[in-house]
Amino acid sequence: MKLRNLLLAGLLCLLPFSLFANPIKGLLERIEAGASKKFIIQLQKNADTDFFELDQKGNKIVVRGNTYVNIASGLNWYLKYYAGIHLSWNNMTAELPASLPPVTKPERHETNLSLRYDFNYCTYSYTMAFWDWARWEKEIDWMALHGINLPLAAVGQECVWRNMLAKLGYTKEETNRFIAGPAFLAWWAMNNLEGWGGPNPDSWYTQQEALQKKILKRMREYGIEPVLPGYSGMVPHDAHQKLGLNVTEPELWNGFTRPAFLMPTDKRFAEIAALYYEEQEKLFGKANYYSMDPFHELENAGEVDFDAAGKAVMDAMKQVNPKAVWVVQGWTENPRPEMMKNLKNGDLLILDLFSECRPMWGIPSIWKREKGYEQHDWLFCMLENFGANVGLHGRMDQLLNNFYLTKNNPLAAHLKGIGLTMEGSENNPVIFELMCELPWRPEKITKESWLKEYLAARYGAKDEKIEQAWMILADGIYNCPFGNNQQGPHESIFCGRPSMNNFQVSSWSKMENYYDPTSTEAAARLMLEAADKFRGNNNFEYDLVDIVRQALADRGRIVYNRAIADFKSFDKRSYARHSKEFLDLLLAQDRLLATRSEFRVGRWINQARSVGNTPEEKDLYEWNARVQITTWGNRECADKGGLRDYAHKEWNGILKDFYYKRWAAWWEMLQGVLDGGEMQDIDWYAMEEPWTLQHNPYKAEAEGDCIDTAREAMSLLTTDYTD
Repeated sequence: MKLRNLLLAGLLCLLPFSLFANPIKGLLERIEAGASKKFIIQLQKNADTDFFELDQKGNKIVVRGNTYVNIASGLNWYLKYYAGIHLSWNNMTAELPASLPPVTKPERHETNLSLRYDFNYCTYSYTMAFWDWARWEKEIDWMALHGINLPLAAVGQECVWRNMLAKLGYTKEETNRFIAGPAFLAWWAMNNLEGWGGPNPDSWYTQQEALQKKILKRMREYGIEPVLPGYSGMVPHDAHQKLGLNVTEPELWNGFTRPAFLMPTDKRFAEIAALYYEEQEKLFGKANYYSMDPFHELENAGEVDFDAAGKAVMDAMKQVNPKAVWVVQGWTENPRPEMMKNLKNGDLLILDLFSECRPMWGIPSIWKREKGYEQHDWLFCMLENFGANVGLHGRMDQLLNNFYLTKNNPLAAHLKGIGLTMEGSENNPVIFELMCELPWRPEKITKESWLKEYLAARYGAKDEKIEQAWMILADGIYNCPFGNNQQGPHESIFCGRPSMNNFQVSSWSKMENYYDPTSTEAAARLMLEAADKFRGNNNFEYDLVDIVRQALADRGRIVYNRAIADFKSFDKRSYARHSKEFLDLLLAQDRLLATRSEFRVGRWINQARSVGNTPEEKDLYEWNARVQITTWGNRECADKGGLRDYAHKEWNGILKDFYYKRWAAWWEMLQGVLDGGEMQDIDWYAMEEPWTLQHNPYKAEAEGDCIDTAREAMSLLTTDYTD
């Protein structure tokens, strides 16, 4: 019996590994039931470089590569550029042709950019705060299809902290005052605040622990390396009084109390770090990469010994896994040069967080570092979106230029890959698609040639009107130029607190005009000319709504300026017409966005409520969701701290019930001034907070025909801009 078992075991060892673990089959079956039967998947682990190949065997498509993620990248390439199928956040399923288009000539792509990172801590709150496993499963599939093999895996980190703090003697109540609520965990994890949005019920920790275990299991099936949050010295602000620790106590962050930073020279630093990793390992195991960002946006850090801090953080991580790599964000002053100087090459991986706009690695930029990151490895990252704001946005020329400047550049000798470091996801798929393809395209491409291929893939067919529309966008709103350092999309005036000089929405905005606002209307009209041909095409209808939404917002800014000019000119008749037109445009945008679930506030709120198990939990999570996208904090943090509207959203529901009410009150007040009244100060927070406390239901499901509604909305836009 033993001999037979040994022989059987020997035979099993000779069989292809893919027979036992092939996540690509599951991926294909989730795209369409039965799809895996149409492909042959071949894993070749002994390759010297990352690659994927497309080939043909009989009536089946062969996709081979040296990792499952690279194979998934090849599958995505085939679906886009052979089958005309583009899988994106707005739809991860497809109806494949009964007979797949053949690969008539083998196609191979290679890259030496072997690390492809995903996520910002902010993404976990602005986009993913309330995701369940069904949504995460789609995201992990999206990552694999787009070559991502190194994502931040931050779900459930609060579970580690809860267990660790209990071991340190903190009571449940004290821990609850420290850990933030679901929509604000990112800023707690980045040392910006304590407790806001909480306290979290016990069920939250149970659910998040179970969710993270599923996420990590699927990532590892794909061969994806999760980046777990490591320990860099954060402790509760009262750790000096409670534990007698030597800490630096930072100033408030926009009105919020910040956690303290445990000095690396404190004799208990290694002990507390070891306790953190011990509790993390019990829950989620070890990792080969850990993310730590000490001194994030910390201004008064002069007393910190950065060299000692870097060594202490590194030593604590290496005690857990000697092969582990510390992943750190390249953002503002970080990583501090003094912290990096005595760390070895290969132990640190730096995310150049905003490479498409403010690269720090050495090329011209307001954040340029003359010596780059010196001996350390780094990734070329694209931030693209701040606050998960809705809006068309991109830096196509600058992204391509900055990326290809790394070729043969001595300051890029330690470049190891790329990264997606957006604060908010599920937007501007065209830009993320371009970024994810760059490692596989060694020869520099033009945005024009790439865009034509992308559009044919995204919509499944070529169309001249659509190409014209997108070329207008690519030369305008999707081509934010060098020197313009704005953070993310051009902010919609509809979402701003009204004023006599309303331009930027968020307090910290660096928005500048860089494109003709009438160009988005021209693109929208061209898309509508092709609309009937593409009726029912999911990708087209999503893009149509997004482009028309942008045209309405841009028109709104023009009309706003006219209404203000009318007021200053005491032109009552024109003021009444233009202020009404502004409100009509805002409500038209609200109706338009109701036709797509992705643009409904109900989707966000219902995600939040669905996580709760009791009415009280559902209400807490809904409050988190509503506050984050409006006031962000309490009155002090919203007004004096300037956090209000940072995460503003052009979404159905909130446009009508929140933004419209602000603007209607503003225009009415100005009308009163024209009628002989006094200019009044409006207490905006008093108007805003009640919406955050409500529980009126919003639907998540789309309503109405998006093409017909888009045409109705566009009928409000006149082409006579000399009016």
